[in-house]
Amino acid sequence: MRRPRVEDGPAGRSVSRRDLFRRRARPETAAEDIVRPSGYDLLNASRPAMGSYFEVRLPARVPGAAELATRALDLVDDLESQLTVYRDDSEVARINAEAHLGPIPVEPGLFNLLERAVALGRDTGGAYDVTSGALSLAWGFTRGPRRVPDPASLAEARARTGSQYLRLDRANRTIAFDRPGLVINLGSIGKGYAIDRAAGVVRDHWFPTPALIHGGRSSLYALGSPPDEFGGRWGVAVRNPLDPEAPVGTVRLRNRGMGTSGAAFQRFEEGGRVFGHLIDPRTGEPPEDGPLAVSVLAPTAAEADALSTAFYLLGADAAASYVAEHPGIGVLFLVRGDDPARPDLLTWGLSDADFVPIGGPEPILP
Repeated sequence: MRRPRVEDGPAGRSVSRRDLFRRRARPETAAEDIVRPSGYDLLNASRPAMGSYFEVRLPARVPGAAELATRALDLVDDLESQLTVYRDDSEVARINAEAHLGPIPVEPGLFNLLERAVALGRDTGGAYDVTSGALSLAWGFTRGPRRVPDPASLAEARARTGSQYLRLDRANRTIAFDRPGLVINLGSIGKGYAIDRAAGVVRDHWFPTPALIHGGRSSLYALGSPPDEFGGRWGVAVRNPLDPEAPVGTVRLRNRGMGTSGAAFQRFEEGGRVFGHLIDPRTGEPPEDGPLAVSVLAPTAAEADALSTAFYLLGADAAASYVAEHPGIGVLFLVRGDDPARPDLLTWGLSDADFVPIGGPEPILP
């Protein structure tokens, strides 16, 4: 059995639990961090996966806590082997190579994920598209080097993009491509899916166990309530992209996923313009002036991941319209304002108990 790193602090560093739960987000965190005061012991198990680090945090006093965290992370490893586009022997790579030849059987969990991805693409008007892998390749964000594709290469990649060319047969659980050269890439939903599945491992444990499961701190799922806080919520600080030492507020989560998208970390500059890795499938290009970051709260981490990407591309007005029609979805936009060190905040679908800006009152927890 593979063993994760297990410690009382964040992965790869020896820190006290007081540091782990401090209210100020550390500069090295990518998006969020736990901010609840420490009044209990948490086991923190971590392991590299999917180009990032996955962490499972659960009460140390749970019977079999270390073994439970290990099983959850083992499943993440297995899912990476299935979903990755960086290995020719993964199931997704096999689909990309062969589905244009005819229907291919798909593992049940992956088939359900593809159905959900296509539905989310339809609901967002194509702003999220699971077949956008050809565009990521053209821009060099998948295998490099990063570059602005010439018009012919971009047109060719756009011609190989579109969920309308997928044929999902639920009765036979198969997938086929109507057009050769389609490239499925689950990068904007796969991490959340792995987190949801890992949460399922913890949920099925014989001893009721709450947990907070991170994937690179841009995706997470909060299972149950923090230890010793019946009905309470996990507190997660939202990072300020303009000043990592000054988080913009605290999100409170229970049995809910969260995903954050932004272009600050994967980008390159050419011709005086900065190009981020979030490519709009409808145009084939990254947006020129997107928000600083978008965070989404949703029933699952997979849905939160995909929607945060879509809303980043759609913009604030479209996100607000989506939330109005989809109860259970909450959105936080961080956009540039007058203060060069602090973004303006736009929120929809978030109650006072869901999000508290820094400087605001503490939420009233149920």
